[in-house]
Amino acid sequence: MFGLGTLARVTRELRQDLTAAQERDPAARDLGRLEILLTYGGVQALLVHRIAHAAHDTGVPVLPHALAYVGRITTGVEIHPAAQIGDALFIDHGAGVVIGETAEIGDNVTLYQGVTLGGTGFARGKRHPTVDDDVVIGSGAKLLGPIHVGANAKIGANSVVIHDVPPKSTVVGNPGHPVRIEGVRPVGPDADWAHLPDPVADAIRALSARVSELEHQLAEVTGKEPVKPAEVRPLRPRGGDPTGG
Repeated sequence: MFGLGTLARVTRELRQDLTAAQERDPAARDLGRLEILLTYGGVQALLVHRIAHAAHDTGVPVLPHALAYVGRITTGVEIHPAAQIGDALFIDHGAGVVIGETAEIGDNVTLYQGVTLGGTGFARGKRHPTVDDDVVIGSGAKLLGPIHVGANAKIGANSVVIHDVPPKSTVVGNPGHPVRIEGVRPVGPDADWAHLPDPVADAIRALSARVSELEHQLAEVTGKEPVKPAEVRPLRPRGGDPTGG
């Protein structure tokens, strides 16, 4: 049953969650810890989960799932009471986040809105992702199945990840592909998803260059000028930084 040790642990975890919000959300840096607790749904959802998880571990019936239900209704974040969450998790905005029963999350992880750590199949046992320390998962990303995400990895917004992710790598796309940012590990957390690598676009660009080269070689043999290639323009808004607020 609950005791002073459980209360002290939940209090310590709450302090770390509040600190994570202040450090990783620029909008929260001028806010007091009480204001963050009262107004940040992600922090509130974590507090409810910490209590529900403690009740689950001690075998209390009904209460863990009842708390998880109340947390989902009030914050829009659904966390199964059995999910294992480390210290200093930050759920930014929170709405639509789902964390399944056998999910495991390390320390200093950042989740943006709409992230799903979901399961596959109907068999019992480990069926949700394991996320190591210092991972950043972008808005709308779906991590499915008992996959392993290595430390310091970064998952791009709206990626669908169904395979293991190496440490210090970046994954983008559907299905997700591991890539690198200029050959070095990504530095996070940040929300600069507009400048993540696009492996599909890179492949198309390489094919286009190869076709152009073949056309020029054919023109030298036949004496016919190659058809002028169509102009491809990047999808960027007019003026300003695409990542600007």
